Amino acid sequence: MRVTNKMIMKNAASNINTTKEFVDKRNKQMTSQKQIDRPSDDPVIAVRSLRLATTLSQVTQYHTKNIPDAASWLDVTETSLINIRDIMKDCRELSVMSPNDTYNEQDRKTMITQFESLQKQMFAEGNADYANRTVFTGYRTNCNLTFTENEDDTKYRVDQSFKVEDYLEEKRYYAGSVTVPTTEAEVGGNAISDISLHSYYRIRINYDQLESFNKLEIKSASGNIDSLFTMYADPADETQGVITNNTTPITDSTGNVNVAAYSVTVYENEKEWAAADTTVDNPIIGGDKLVGADQIIVIRETGDIIFGENVAAKLKEEKATINVQYDKIGFDKGELRPEYYYNCKKMRDPNMVGVNDANPITYTKFDDAGEPIYFDIQYTVAANQTISINTEASQVFDSSIQRDITEMIDAVQNTIYAHNKIDTIKSMMRESQYQSDENQEFLNKWLDAATKEKDFFEDNMQKLFERELGKIDSYYAKINLGITDLGCKKDSLDLTENRVGDQRQTVQSLQSKNDDIELSQIIIDYTAAYTAYQASLTAAGKLSESTLLNYI
Repeated sequence: MRVTNKMIMKNAASNINTTKEFVDKRNKQMTSQKQIDRPSDDPVIAVRSLRLATTLSQVTQYHTKNIPDAASWLDVTETSLINIRDIMKDCRELSVMSPNDTYNEQDRKTMITQFESLQKQMFAEGNADYANRTVFTGYRTNCNLTFTENEDDTKYRVDQSFKVEDYLEEKRYYAGSVTVPTTEAEVGGNAISDISLHSYYRIRINYDQLESFNKLEIKSASGNIDSLFTMYADPADETQGVITNNTTPITDSTGNVNVAAYSVTVYENEKEWAAADTTVDNPIIGGDKLVGADQIIVIRETGDIIFGENVAAKLKEEKATINVQYDKIGFDKGELRPEYYYNCKKMRDPNMVGVNDANPITYTKFDDAGEPIYFDIQYTVAANQTISINTEASQVFDSSIQRDITEMIDAVQNTIYAHNKIDTIKSMMRESQYQSDENQEFLNKWLDAATKEKDFFEDNMQKLFERELGKIDSYYAKINLGITDLGCKKDSLDLTENRVGDQRQTVQSLQSKNDDIELSQIIIDYTAAYTAYQASLTAAGKLSESTLLNYI
């Protein structure tokens, strides 16, 4: 084949350009320290690089954002629960210190102040938040667990359920009260008021000051029809009406009067209940607070459902469940919001336009089978791995705590009142106008009555505090269980963080091996390419110096 000079020069120019391309490629590699500049340089490396970059992005998201965010949420929740546990511990210590005759009025008032402070602080901790998201309220992280201010016009219709074996307890009720005379005429002219003690079984609704009591449903575990009945405000209409203060026969689920002939009476307060006893004519002494053996009494002011002897025995025998529905208007600052504990409807809220009896907001906490519905917040902390980071209030602290502390405060306050009455009567006995034998005799009778009242209240306070110790221990154990559960979640999260961190390092290493090139190697390759380029230039220059004339 004939080769011309032009052909040689053309090939030389092509070789020079090729070596120049190698020099440019090696120069880019030396600058970026990457194996390829564009996918077309090496499709295999490019595809593998994209896959590794996607994996690394996901793992980095888990390791640097999701896991730390979840850990912070758990830390805030744990801190709040530890604080609540410490508050419960303080409540227990106060309960052990049941005030007696060695306590003066100031000591008792100090105890009340401590209880009130602990009560407020306890549920303030329930409003703990992380990044403006409350941690105990499920999905509703923009809402507080408690009412943060008094809401006098807010109305809820609440459905609450009780297992008799867990909630039926003995409660003391006192009828009458010692009214200290203020004048000499009252000392000898009025009948000496007295106090009487009655003890009944009761279930306490977790709110007091009820506006209306709408429904009472009792179901037995065995399904025995004798203890399966429902009372509505209006038996013909299961959705409307208000149970009045009149005695109402309980009807079963078909609307028939139950064969047990139990009846329910609803009173506004305990004073009205005592007034229903017509066997006592003296208005100063007042009537007794009586419950018939087959009777159920509801006190709207205190939220107590009180059972007669036969009813209570039947409920315990049947291991019954009691469902009630009631309306409550007005909530105080610090009270728990019903939607986090019960199935309920918000019937009215001055801060929400359009919410009324005809257009309520419905909240569902329990399903049709009575099982609680939990609103878990799931964080993805690794590929195909999630963790529930939130703890709902109903899981860790009982809504009864607030009412328990209130009852202890009332018990101490009643004792203060009783001691004050004794002090007042003793002071009167020292006054000159009451020094006659007749007045002293009457005042001694008043003193005996006041002492009896004081003994009743002190004995009630002591027994109440003893009972509350057991309750506080159960609340304490429940909170401890919640803290332990959080600890397990944190341990699991720590293990996941270690694993994801190792995975991140592995992917980074694989990506580096796939994408990067060692600087020492690229310098060698660049030097070789550049030397080849220089050689090609020299060779081409030699060719251009030689012509056919050199051989003639």
